Amino acid sequence: MPRPAQVDMIQLFSYIENNYGTEVGTSAIRAGAEHMGYSYATICNRMEPYKTGRGKWNLTIEEAREQLEEIVEQDVRSLVPQKDSGFVPFGNFSDLKKILNSGIFYPVFITGMSGNGKTFSVEQACALLNKELIRVNITIETDEDDLVGGFRLVDGNTVWHNGPVIEALGRGAVLLLDEVDLASNKILCLQSILEGKGVFLKKTGRYVNPAPGFTVVATANTKGKGSDDGRFIGTNVLNEAFLERFALTFEQEYPTPAIEAKILGKMCDDDEFVTRLVDWADIIRKTFNDGGIDEIISTRRLVHIINAFKIFGKRMKAIESCVNRFDDETKESFLSLYEKIDDNVEETTDDE
Repeated sequence: MPRPAQVDMIQLFSYIENNYGTEVGTSAIRAGAEHMGYSYATICNRMEPYKTGRGKWNLTIEEAREQLEEIVEQDVRSLVPQKDSGFVPFGNFSDLKKILNSGIFYPVFITGMSGNGKTFSVEQACALLNKELIRVNITIETDEDDLVGGFRLVDGNTVWHNGPVIEALGRGAVLLLDEVDLASNKILCLQSILEGKGVFLKKTGRYVNPAPGFTVVATANTKGKGSDDGRFIGTNVLNEAFLERFALTFEQEYPTPAIEAKILGKMCDDDEFVTRLVDWADIIRKTFNDGGIDEIISTRRLVHIINAFKIFGKRMKAIESCVNRFDDETKESFLSLYEKIDDNVEETTDDE
C-alpha cells in the first residue's frame, strides 16, 4: 500500500491537533485517516514514531517531528525545477517571474507557436524563484480522475491517490497545464480551482484549500479557439467560461535573432555557424509570416541542429538530418536557402 505523501502527513497532524489535541487515541487517528482518504492501518504505520502506548499517540514528540519536517523539506526541493545554464530570458519572462514571485493567485495563459520556449520559460522561472512546479501534459483523454485524483486498488484495498492538482494545491506549487488546448470539456472540473477557491473531493468528503503561493499557468499553441489553418491538429475549442478564468494572456513570439544567437552560442563555440543558422531561420520565418511557405523553423529545431552538429561535426549533415521531418519540397528549399547563406558549407553530407 503506498504511503501518504509527506505533505499529507503535515496536513493530517494539523487536522488532528485542531480537532482532538496533541495526545490522542484511536478515534482521533481513525477520523484523521478518513479525513485524508487513507486507511487506518496505513496511517498507523506512518505514525509509529509517535506512539506512546496501546491506542495512544503524542504528536509533539520532538525527534519524530524534526525527522518528518526534514523529509518534507527534501520532498519539496525535489519538485523545484533545475536551473538550466543555457537558458536566456526573453519576451514575457520578466513579467511571468514577477507574477509567480508575487505569491498572488493569478492564472496565466501563454499562447504561441510550437518550439518557442513557452514551457521552458515557466520551468526556469520556477527554478530561479525556487518554487515548486507540477506539470501536467494535457490530452483529449485527460479527465477529473487524472487531474484531481481517485481511489486506486492496491493489495486488495482501495486507497485515495492525490492527482497533480491536489498536490499543487496542498503544496502551494505552480500548476502547469501544458498543451491545454488539446483538452476536452472533461477539464471543466478545474473551474473552481481557476477561481482560487480550492476543490471539494466528493469521493472523500474533504475540502482542499489552496496553500499560499499556489497558482496556475497554461500553455497552448492556440488561444483556445481551435486551429483554423490545420497546423495544430487535435487542438480544440475550449469552453469560454474556462478561458475567462485566466486573468492574463501572454502571446509568446520566437526570440529575436540576437537572443536566439545567445541561446545557440551557449551550446556551440562555432560563432559563424550560429550566425548563419539564426539568419537562415529568420528569413524562413519572415517568408512564413508573409504567406510564402507553410512551414517554419522553430527555436527548438535550431537546438536540434546544434546538437546534431556536435555529434556529426558537419553543418549540412546536421541541418539535413533535422529538416528531414518536412516534405521533400520544403526540405529541399530549406537546404538550398542555407547553402546560399553559408559559403563554408560542406559540398557533401556523406560520411568520410
